[in-house]
Amino acid sequence: MAERALFLDEGPGEIRAVVTLDGAPERLILERPGEAYPRLAARYAARVSRIDKALGLAWLDLGEDGAAALRLKADRAPPPEGGKIEVEIAIEPQPGKPAVARLLGDAEGTPRRLQSGPELEQRLSSFAPGARVVTGRAARDVADEAAAEVLAVEFPLAGGGSLSIERTRALTAVDVDMGAASGDAKRATRQVNLRAIPALARLLRLKALGGLVALDLVGRGHDGQAMAQAIRAAFTPDQPGVAFGPVSRFGLIELSLPRRYRPVADLLCGADGRPSAATLALGLLRAIEREAMADPGARLRASAHPDVIAAASERAGPLAARIGARFDLHADGSLPREAIEVRRP
Repeated sequence: MAERALFLDEGPGEIRAVVTLDGAPERLILERPGEAYPRLAARYAARVSRIDKALGLAWLDLGEDGAAALRLKADRAPPPEGGKIEVEIAIEPQPGKPAVARLLGDAEGTPRRLQSGPELEQRLSSFAPGARVVTGRAARDVADEAAAEVLAVEFPLAGGGSLSIERTRALTAVDVDMGAASGDAKRATRQVNLRAIPALARLLRLKALGGLVALDLVGRGHDGQAMAQAIRAAFTPDQPGVAFGPVSRFGLIELSLPRRYRPVADLLCGADGRPSAATLALGLLRAIEREAMADPGARLRASAHPDVIAAASERAGPLAARIGARFDLHADGSLPREAIEVRRP
């Protein structure tokens, strides 16, 4: 039986909540003060800015949190342009797409958030009701591991073989590879594929990826029934909304997964797909805090790329409140963008 554990890392400038499945990260939830976007289940008083009948969408102004789209129903008259309606967020923003809302009724006043979605701690606990939430150093280590896996592409499978996950504009492409797995070829390929499916389900939940997924199995002559049973079991936590097809003649399985949350990589990375200055800065602040806790009397000097130092300076207040103003931030243009140095001056 699958065992889930809950972790909460309250770092300076960022809270990271992690769910693990049998010891491996399964979900990563981030909360950064000042970074607002339409969250799942949040409610808004929205203004209908435009109706696009060709696409069957109403474009909504949510106020400070941005925009959303409302899917129009063929059997219901669309709300008038300029009209005020109350909506609830059904899908968080996706790459190149706004959040998707569902209509609740009429509203009054300026566009604004009426009710936030579930609090981070509440959302975390919903994945393992009654489980103890682990904090402290253990939570920080697990959160670091989860963030690294979110940004990784290739993943080794226990017992041999590997799995790679790459996002494209159209879909998520997944490749299963034999690697160093050995033994009878037919049996070995079957076992690698059966290990890959639950690993894929966990990783897609961790990355918060939905939509179309193309899974390229290793080998030929697949047991379609066994693969289908493995998919049904592995993706049960993602229901309702999961659909998948049979194994094709080319060894591919197509899956369609519900989109609910904003992909975690979009929160961690900039438009270039690399960790953003804010993400690197928060990592720098955590490194300073770790060194400060190890040596409570030390004064520390932290060096990083100028972009990272600028972002860290904007977010250093919570850290100074925790450990005191006993650290200096030094911009060093000679350092690679993802490199940080924390030492005594």
